[in-house]
Amino acid sequence: MTATRTAPATRAAVTAELVTDERVFAALAPAWGRLHARCAAATPFQSHAWLHSWWLSYGRRGRLRLLLVRRGGELLAAAPLMLVRRPLPALVPLGGPISDYADVLLDDGDDGRAADALTEALADAARTALVDFREVRPGGTAQRIHDRWRGPRRTLGDSPCLELPALPMDGLVARLPSQKAQRVRAKLRKLDALGVTRRTVGAEEVDAALGRLLELHRLQWQGRKVTSEHLQPRFRAHLVRAVGPMVRSGNAVVTEFLIDGEVVAVDLTLLSRSLVGGYLYGAHPGLRQRKADVAVMLLDACAEHVAGGGRGTLSLLRGDEPYKHHWRPEPVVNQRLLLARRRTAPLLTAALCDAAARHRGREVLRRWRERGRG
Repeated sequence: MTATRTAPATRAAVTAELVTDERVFAALAPAWGRLHARCAAATPFQSHAWLHSWWLSYGRRGRLRLLLVRRGGELLAAAPLMLVRRPLPALVPLGGPISDYADVLLDDGDDGRAADALTEALADAARTALVDFREVRPGGTAQRIHDRWRGPRRTLGDSPCLELPALPMDGLVARLPSQKAQRVRAKLRKLDALGVTRRTVGAEEVDAALGRLLELHRLQWQGRKVTSEHLQPRFRAHLVRAVGPMVRSGNAVVTEFLIDGEVVAVDLTLLSRSLVGGYLYGAHPGLRQRKADVAVMLLDACAEHVAGGGRGTLSLLRGDEPYKHHWRPEPVVNQRLLLARRRTAPLLTAALCDAAARHRGREVLRRWRERGRG
C-alpha cells in the first residue's frame, strides 16, 4: 500500500509518499542507491542492500513504514522506518541492534523543500506513535528533521563510538607514544614473519567467504561470551543477501588473510563517503597461539581503504572496549532523537523516564562492579 501527499502549490514539484508494500521497497534499489550516493552523511547502514536484507530477516509483516520524497521520478529523501508496539508505540529506524548507525537520507543539493516535505510526512505518519531515532551519528541527516520538528522533541546520548582520523597505518602508528608505536611495528613485523598475506574477495566469491568468516567467528569465541545473534541463521542470511550487492556498489569489502595458502581470518569492512568501519571478522584461534596480533592485522587492512579514498573517518564503530583505546581514538556519542506530536507528548515523557531509569541502573551496576574489583 502507498499513500501519496502532494506539497502545497508553491512546492508542487515535490511529493511525499508513505510506502508499506515490501515489493515496492525491493524495487527501490536503483533510485535508493543514487540517493545514497548523493547524501554525504549516509553510512553503509543506510544502503538499500543492507536495509532491505535486514527487513527480510527481521521485519514484521504490516509494520513497514517508508517515507519517500520525490521530485518527478527521482528520490530526494527517504526515511526507512517500521512501526513497533512495545515498549511504546513508535516509529523506529530499520536496521535494529545489528546496525551501528541509523539515519534518514537527504539529497545534498536539497534547498530545504525536501527536508520540509519529509518532516511533514513524518508528522502525518506519527499520528499515534512516538518517533524514536536511535543511534544517529553526530551530524547525521536526521538532525535536520529534528531541527524542523514543530512538536515536543528531545535529544539524548546513545551508544558510544570511537573514531580515528582517516590515515593509513603508518599515520595511525605515528600518533602513538614512541614505546607503543615500537610495539605495533614489532607486531606488524611478526605478521610478515609468519607469512600472513591478504586478498580482497571478488563479488562472485563473497557468499563463500562470508561462510568462512562466520565459522571462524564461531571458533574464535568458542567457550567465551559472544554476541549470540551473530550465530543465528537469520543473521547469516542477512549478511549473505546484503554484502554481495554492497561489494558491487563499493559499500563493503571482504578481505581474507592467509598463511601458506590457508584462510586463517576473514574481515568484513563497510565503506561510505564519510567513513570506513570494520564490522565483523572471524579469526582462527591458532593465530593467537602463533603470537599474531589480530587487532593490528585487521586495522592495518582496514586503514588501507582510507588511503586516497577521501573518507573522513576510520570508525571503530560502537563499543568502548579497552583494546580500541590503544589507538588513541576520539570518543563520539551517537544521538537518540525523540519526536512527538502534542497528542503523543505523554509517550515522549514515558520514553524519557525509561531512559533515565536505565541510566541509573547502569550506574548502580558500574559502581557495584568497581567495588567488587576494589
